[in-house]
Amino acid sequence: MTVKIGGRAPNLKISEWVQGIPTNIENEKGNVIVVEVFQVNCPGCFIYGIPEAIDIYTKFAGKDVKVLGLATAFEDFDKNTLENLKLLLIDGQVIGETQASLQQYGRLKEGDRLSYRIPFPVAMDLLIKENDALTESKILDFVESNVPDFRTYNESERKLLLLKVRQYLQAKHYSARTFEEYGLRGTPSSVVIDRKGLIRQVSFGADGSLHSTIENLLSESE
Repeated sequence: MTVKIGGRAPNLKISEWVQGIPTNIENEKGNVIVVEVFQVNCPGCFIYGIPEAIDIYTKFAGKDVKVLGLATAFEDFDKNTLENLKLLLIDGQVIGETQASLQQYGRLKEGDRLSYRIPFPVAMDLLIKENDALTESKILDFVESNVPDFRTYNESERKLLLLKVRQYLQAKHYSARTFEEYGLRGTPSSVVIDRKGLIRQVSFGADGSLHSTIENLLSESE
């Protein structure tokens, strides 16, 4: 079951804290928390999502705002790995589509490394290997959990969607526990949690709304 806006934020399910002092949601009550969720092999994460999170980290330094990074993997499991996350954080190395896109736009420094440093704590999502057989029931459960109006589709639309879900699940070697529990749709995604530990915003992509959301949450307790 995924979480809901206004509900209590569960702790992040972590395999390893790679950078910064290990922490979690329950340890940060009293702060507004921003969790920036990304994949190592995700160009948009490094062009939009992470830079926005860094801006927030800098702008709200000393103002009861905690920014946490969470690397996850819902695809490209051979690239979105703990090992590649460590290379990124330790030496600025980028890989795959991220490297190709940043190189194309001239956003890498000498040695094809990331041109900026991620300053906040970063952890790897907990990945659980998928061992269960893929059944029609499992495919239908996945569809109905993620597409609430699936039953209103016509027959051809339902068949096409079920085929796409089957192909996705066949290639899904792992389940990313935090990504799935928070019901995220992709990366970059941001989760904003208020001082009481309640989820106030979950966004997919970087739309520039995080700054105003955080300012409003800080003013609630002033």
